[in-house]
Amino acid sequence: MSRVGKKPISIPEKVNVSLKDRLITVKGSKGTLSRTIHDDVDLEVEGNVIQVVIQNEDRKSRALQGLTRSLVNNMVTGVSSGFERVLEINGIGYRAEVKGKALILNLGYSNPVNFELPDGVSASVDRNTVIKLSAIDKEKLGQTAASIRKLRPPEPYKGKGIKYAEERIIRKAGKTGTK
Repeated sequence: MSRVGKKPISIPEKVNVSLKDRLITVKGSKGTLSRTIHDDVDLEVEGNVIQVVIQNEDRKSRALQGLTRSLVNNMVTGVSSGFERVLEINGIGYRAEVKGKALILNLGYSNPVNFELPDGVSASVDRNTVIKLSAIDKEKLGQTAASIRKLRPPEPYKGKGIKYAEERIIRKAGKTGTK
C-alpha cells in the first residue's frame, strides 16, 4: 500500500489548480506548470485539497498513486515557493560566472565550458565557486544540476570538481612510497 499516495495535498492560497481531461494545470505566483496524469489514477480536487485516487488495486496502480502524488505536490510547491539547488566548485583555478542565459565554467580544461541554461532555470554565482540554480520545475532543475556536475565530477583523491553542497566526498589515501 502506498502511504505517500494516500496523503492529501494541500493547496496554498494564491495557487489555482485546474483539471481538464487528463491534464492538470497549476498556476501560482512564480509561474505555471502542467502535466498529463496516467490513466490508472484520478485526481479529486475538493476545496483546497487534492486527493490521488487509484482505479483498481493492483501493484502498478499503487506505485503510480505515490508517483503521481509526489509529482503534483512538487508542482504545487514549485509554483508557490520554487526550488533551489546549490553546487560547489573545488579546485585551484576553477571558477564560474553567469553571462545572460549561459554559465561559463573554468574547470581546468584548455578552454572554458559554456553551459546554456534551459528555459525556466536561472543561475547565480557567489564567490566564483558557488552556483545557485533556481526553478519552479523540480525535474528540470535536478537534470540541469546533474548535467553541470557531470562536466567535472569530484574526484576522490583531492576532491577537485563540481559537487552538490550537501554531498560528502569520500576521500581515498594516495600512494605510499616503498621503503
